[in-house]
Amino acid sequence: MTDPQLWFSAIEIGCFFGLMALAFLLILVGSGFFNFALGPLAMVGGLGTSWLSLQLELPLPVAVLISLGVVVLLSAAMEVLVVRPIQQRSGSGELPALVAVAALIFAVQQGAGLVFGRSPLPGQRFSDADPLEIGEAILPVSAIILVVTTFVLFAAVTAWMRFTSTGRLLRAVGDNKDAAAVLGLPVRRIRLIAFILGGLIAGVAGLLYSSKSGVSFGMGLSWTLTGFLALVIGGTGRMWAPLVGGLILGVVQVFTPFYLSLIGPQTVILVLGLIFFAFKPEGLFTRKVRA
Repeated sequence: MTDPQLWFSAIEIGCFFGLMALAFLLILVGSGFFNFALGPLAMVGGLGTSWLSLQLELPLPVAVLISLGVVVLLSAAMEVLVVRPIQQRSGSGELPALVAVAALIFAVQQGAGLVFGRSPLPGQRFSDADPLEIGEAILPVSAIILVVTTFVLFAAVTAWMRFTSTGRLLRAVGDNKDAAAVLGLPVRRIRLIAFILGGLIAGVAGLLYSSKSGVSFGMGLSWTLTGFLALVIGGTGRMWAPLVGGLILGVVQVFTPFYLSLIGPQTVILVLGLIFFAFKPEGLFTRKVRA
């Protein structure tokens, strides 16, 4: 495990998993709900950007803005038109809304297949600069952009949650929605903000990561799973905990083929997730509650 190239690849993949987990965490903190449709939203961000750039020949910045705009609209519509009404009718029950979101996963994926086509598309490069050589490692600029963007987003979200009134409201609503409503806090607006921010981060993650190996309409479900498991492993006690979980999964993804060649990395990731579910369901970092 001394090859720097493999370690950088693990960090790159781990950053993507961490961003997906951060999107999960923001929606969970702000609404108390797991939006499992985030993987398809990330796929729409990557696939939409490539399709608009390659098929319609739009400038890359325009394609990015349109794709992320669609992702934000889809995420907001999920909250306003699906999750919120179903939870209201079911007495804030989680299961009916989860079933509806599960259906949305396949609806978004099939819709993306119809609109963007069912053939994989190459991800778009955000810089034509030559790869950087650091020792024996060759670092693609697109990978560096993903890693840097990840750390910037985690720092920005952490600061926003800690130092802004909206960020503190987000946590207050997620802690106890009913109490927040009694106190007159804008529960609906805060939940909508959580879904929008979560969807936006997922979209950014998808379009940045797709430059590594391309993107197709069927990738959403696997991205949902890895993002969720990164959150399970990292925990919800700190805003940067999902990044830790994502990096752990990135190491597993990259190094498993070298040391456990008979077992696929996805199998190891699932087993690792099951271990955390069974023995440490709160994850590595838990929230400290002061009496």
